[in-house]
Amino acid sequence: MKNLIILASLLFCLNISIKAQSCDDIMQYVQSSSYGQTYSSYTSDAISKVTFYTVTIDYQYSYFAVVCFKSTSIYGCQEYIYQVGSNTKYNYSTAYLSSAGRAFWDYIEPYSGNLGCGPSL
Repeated sequence: MKNLIILASLLFCLNISIKAQSCDDIMQYVQSSSYGQTYSSYTSDAISKVTFYTVTIDYQYSYFAVVCFKSTSIYGCQEYIYQVGSNTKYNYSTAYLSSAGRAFWDYIEPYSGNLGCGPSL
């Protein structure tokens, strides 16, 4: 019983520490905790790629999208993390080839308030 209480306390503290961290810390945790599935957008003017991650936190699945916006530089892009719904990856994957920007606005941007880690658009 004592071990169960200690375990529950540790899991609670882990959950609080994840929520209290910066966007960069959350992104690093998500990227190191799970393998992502990436959808590249070579023809998009704004989005280079989107990588989706599924992470287990407190025995529950949490879903994240790391969006890499193209920068003015030829090399690289600026990454932002969003906590999204469970069907977002499927919805995005079916629409991004025709327009990655439109797929972002329809399926990822509505979740921008969850973490508050996206850019001001």
